[in-house]
Parts: sequence; C-alpha cells; structure tokens
Amino acid sequence: MDANRRLNTNVPGNYYVTSSCINCDQCRQLSPDVFAEVGHASAVVKQPETAGEARQAFHALFACPTGAIGSENKEGLQAAGQDFPLPIAEEVYYCGFTSRHSYGSSSYLIVHPEGNWMVDAPRWAPQLAKRIEEMGGIQYILLTHRDDVADAEKYAAKFGAQRIIHVLEKSAQPDAEHLIEGTELVEWQPDFRIIPVPGHTRGHIALQYREKFLFTGDHLAWDRIAGALDADEEYCWYSFSVQTESMERLAQERFEWILPGHGDRIFLPEPEMKQAMNELVARMKS
Repeated sequence: MDANRRLNTNVPGNYYVTSSCINCDQCRQLSPDVFAEVGHASAVVKQPETAGEARQAFHALFACPTGAIGSENKEGLQAAGQDFPLPIAEEVYYCGFTSRHSYGSSSYLIVHPEGNWMVDAPRWAPQLAKRIEEMGGIQYILLTHRDDVADAEKYAAKFGAQRIIHVLEKSAQPDAEHLIEGTELVEWQPDFRIIPVPGHTRGHIALQYREKFLFTGDHLAWDRIAGALDADEEYCWYSFSVQTESMERLAQERFEWILPGHGDRIFLPEPEMKQAMNELVARMKS
C-alpha cells in the first residue's frame, strides 16, 4: 500500500483510501459510518471511534478489489481477515475478497447439509479458501453471468466444485460442468431454483434459495439513496426491455432477501418485497 497515493478527500487519521479506488461501493456497504462517496471515489469521512467500527473498516480493506484502503496501525487487521466469510442471515454468508476483474462484485456462500454453494466468485484468497474448507467446502458454484466469474476456476479446482452457468455466458467459463439453457425455471434441488433473467446480459440467471433468498447478480439490487429496488439501465449490456420482462416474471416469485453482485443487499418482509418489486416493474415500464 502506497500511502503517498492517499486521497486528499480523506479525513486525517489511521484509515485512508488511495487513488487506486474504482468506486465499487464495497467499503461503503461494509463500513457506512467510516466510508462515503466523495466525488467519484470513496473516502474516509470519519475515523472509527469504536472497536466495532475499526473491525468493519478492516473488513472493507479485505473486501476492496484494488487494495485501495490502507491503515497506518495494523493492530486487529489479521483477526478481521479471519472473519470471512461474513454471516448475513441463517446459513448465508458474504465472501468478501472481491475481484477487480468483476469490478468489486459481491459473492456469497450458502452452507447446506447436502453440499455448499458459492454464488459468483471472489478473487482467490488462501485464507478464505481455508475457512470455506472448514465450513464444508463447495459443491456447486453458480455464476449469474459472464461479468462476475472472477477466480471461480481456482475455487472449483480447490474443492472439486461443479460450476453452473447459462450456455449463452459459456465463453466466460468454457469448461463449466453444467450449462443452463433457455428461459425456463430450473428446479435444481428442493431448496434451489435457478431462474433465467435475461436483460443485463443475454444469459443472466438468478438463484432462489428456500423461497427466501434471491441472489440476483447484476439484475436487481437495493438503492439505499432512493430507498427502493433498482435495475441499472446505464449498465445494461444486452436489452433493458428484455430485463423489464424478466423483472415482471421475477416479481411473481417469493423471496425476502435480495443479494446482488453490485448494489446493496436488503431484507424486506414478503408483502413489502412484493410491493417494492411491483413498483420497480412499473418504473421500468414507464
């Protein structure tokens, strides 16, 4: 970490952001009291005041895809790294260690008695792999689309995991073990449903887990500024009209958690989630 590249938008103190920042938003999600967007990058706008805030700032450091976060005092750094994957709810975890190749996209781990799933992939991190091994390894790696595969191949090799991706995204993982075709929902296992949601890319898929958790890749996320669900037309690489149709179909499904690649995670009780989805579809159609 080159402290000489420290941005002048940081407040003085231990933690800082450098000019390597690509404004991916991971640090602001993990440590919202410390980091904020200033201009076109993140910055430390308040130094941690509690041990909990300091721990979160270190989590942001480990999650940063470009190593743009630094700390003058390393006390507690390694312990914070051992926290990953971070628990979200029940048996669902956030992997951290995001990759610059997927522009800092989030990936997740589902701990399941019949075999664990990774949804999208982080960069290769031996300490994360060791912890995942202690949690039972990985049976499947579901890749929502071509943008967010990161180091899926290395995690698959490490754990003997089988990768799942849509055939239209196959060029990102040409030796993937399972290819989803068409636009019909796939009942993979009793707790796992694969839902094709073309739009952001032609072969984008989502994973519904136990009709409660929806892993959405770049199809759908929570916008914390607007306080609403969002689909990003600016970063739609295939067809926003097709994405709108996919969203309308998805609004018929049941879920309470949205876990995206880019954007904020959110929990809403099912009736509120249904309303938020219907409102989003109406905005997309307009």
